[in-house]
Amino acid sequence: MKWIETPPNWKDLIKEKSDQFFDSFTLPEVVSFINYVNDRYLYWDELKYRPLPDKLSKEMAWAFVKFSRISQARMTSIRTTSGSRFWYWLPDVILRELHFIDQYAIGQLLISDSSIQDTTKDKYIISSLMEEAIASSILEGAATTHKEAKEMLREGRKPRTRSEMMIQNNYLTMLKIKDHIEENLSIELLCEIQKSITNETLDDPSMSGRLRKSNDIYVVDYDGTILHTPPDAKELKERLQLLCDFANSSSEVTFIHPVVKASILHFWLGYIHPFVDGNGRTARAIFYWYLLKNKYWLIEFLPISRIILKAPAKYKMAYLYSEKDDNDLTYFIKFHLRAFRLSIEDLKRYIARKQKELKQIKILLRKVQTLNHRQQELINHAIHHPTTIYTIYRHMKTHGVVYQTARNDLFQLKKRGLLTLEKHGRFYNFLPVEDLTRKLKTK
Repeated sequence: MKWIETPPNWKDLIKEKSDQFFDSFTLPEVVSFINYVNDRYLYWDELKYRPLPDKLSKEMAWAFVKFSRISQARMTSIRTTSGSRFWYWLPDVILRELHFIDQYAIGQLLISDSSIQDTTKDKYIISSLMEEAIASSILEGAATTHKEAKEMLREGRKPRTRSEMMIQNNYLTMLKIKDHIEENLSIELLCEIQKSITNETLDDPSMSGRLRKSNDIYVVDYDGTILHTPPDAKELKERLQLLCDFANSSSEVTFIHPVVKASILHFWLGYIHPFVDGNGRTARAIFYWYLLKNKYWLIEFLPISRIILKAPAKYKMAYLYSEKDDNDLTYFIKFHLRAFRLSIEDLKRYIARKQKELKQIKILLRKVQTLNHRQQELINHAIHHPTTIYTIYRHMKTHGVVYQTARNDLFQLKKRGLLTLEKHGRFYNFLPVEDLTRKLKTK
C-alpha cells in the first residue's frame, strides 16, 4: 500500500507564528473548520485537500486542528519503542457512536416480537460466532471461501487445510471465551487464548501459547512493505503486564468508557505483537472478552470482524494514522466504534427481516400443527434455499441441541412429507421436498 504522508511539524508552526496563531484560533470561520475536520477526524493527507478559510495555509490549518486535539488529550500507559506515550480524546463523533452503542448493546435485545428472541437467540449467537471466526481468520490470511468455511463449521467436518484449521480454532476460542469473563486479564490468559487460536497452524508448534523470543517479527503489507516494527522481545512481559493492569483497573478518578477501553486493549496488543502469529485474532478476542466482562451482551450477536473485513485497508490505516500522528489513538478508536455501530445496524436489519419472515412462515405453517421453532426455522430456510442438504450434525450445531433432539426434529419433518431422506453409509442427508411452499399450502 502507499505509505502515508508525514504531517507538517505543527509545533514549529505555532512557535514561529505564535501571535498570529492565537489571534486567529478563535475566529468563527477557523472554529467552524476545526469542528468540520474533527467531526470526520481527518488525517493530514485528507485535510490538505479540504476548502480552507480565507488566508489560511493548509499547514497552519493543520496546526489549528492539532492544537485543538492535543489540548484535550487523555494519556495512556502505552509507550512507543522510543518511550513516548499514546493518547486519545473524545470528539463529538466518538460520543455519538458511544451513545448509539450504549442504546443497543447493553442488556437484552429490545424487539417488538419477543418470540424472535426466544426462538432464534441461540441460533443467531452460534451463527454470529461462526461469522466472527471466519472473518477474523480471513483478515489474518486464511485462504478459503466464506461458504466453504461455514459449511465446515456447521457440518463439523475436520479441517483439511491450515486456513480451515485457523477458522475452526478461532470459532472454538470464541465459544470458550465466556468461561473467562470472571477472571482478571493476565499474561497466562493471553497465552492460553493465543494457544487455542494457533493450535496446529504454526511452523514451529512450540511457539503456540508462548511469547516470541526474537525480534524478526514484523507487520507487513501484501507487497512486503513493513508497516510496523514491534517492541523488543525483552520488553514483552513488562509491556503485557501494563496492558493487563490497565484491563483490570477501575479508577473512580478517571473514567474510561468500556467500549473505548476495549478498543485501546485491541490496539495495544496489536502494537506489542507479543506472539509469532495470531496477534490480530488474539487482540480481537480480547476486545470481545472485555465487552462481555462489562455486560455488553449484544457483542455475542455482532461479528464485528465481518465489518472490518469489508474495509481491511481502513483497518490498517487506523493503526498507521495512530502511530504516525503523534501517537493519537483516536483514529483507531473511531474506526472500531464505527465497525461496532455498523454491526448493530446489520443486526437491526436482520431482526426486521426475521420479523417479516416469521409472519410469512406462520401463515404457511398454520395448518401444520406442533412444529417446534427449530423445525419452523429449518422449513423457512428450506423455502429460500431449496437445494440445501440438512444433516443431524448440522441441525445440532445450528441450534445448539443434542444429537437425539436434532434427529427427532428431522425425522418428524420427513414423516410429515416436508423433507426427503437419503442415506449414505451411516449418515443421513435430508433434502426439502420439491415445491415445498405448495406442499405447505396443501397441508
